[in-house]
Amino acid sequence: MTEYIKPIPMPDNVTATFWDAAKKRRLLLQQCADCGARQFLAQSCCRGCLSENVEWIEASGMGKIYSFTIVHRPPSAVFREDAPYAVALVELDEGVRMMSNIVGIEPDAIHVDMRVEVVFDDITPSIALPRFRPTHNAQV
Repeated sequence: MTEYIKPIPMPDNVTATFWDAAKKRRLLLQQCADCGARQFLAQSCCRGCLSENVEWIEASGMGKIYSFTIVHRPPSAVFREDAPYAVALVELDEGVRMMSNIVGIEPDAIHVDMRVEVVFDDITPSIALPRFRPTHNAQV
């Protein structure tokens, strides 16, 4: 594995479960055991009712592109070779939205409502980033 020079997530006591699962190719979300609300990013309490009774559930990893942008001018030099690249807000089938990259497709072919599935990119021995690619039956 080559050295990864881009920003790396730093798991903490709230997010460690998410990152441990991602390394095992599992996408987790939180769900409130009191009100049933689901959320992503991980929080120590429910954003809906403020209960601290949140649990981890496994997501299907399937969803659709809610919105996206194509980055032509990266924010820093470490992303220069990636440009152009897509950053999308993906609405998972479980109802939450998460931001990630869209891979496996030319940026100009991406569109809103395109069906996508999660894939994981091992960036270090302990961190795998969830990214999304079009599903096999996505209309390109």
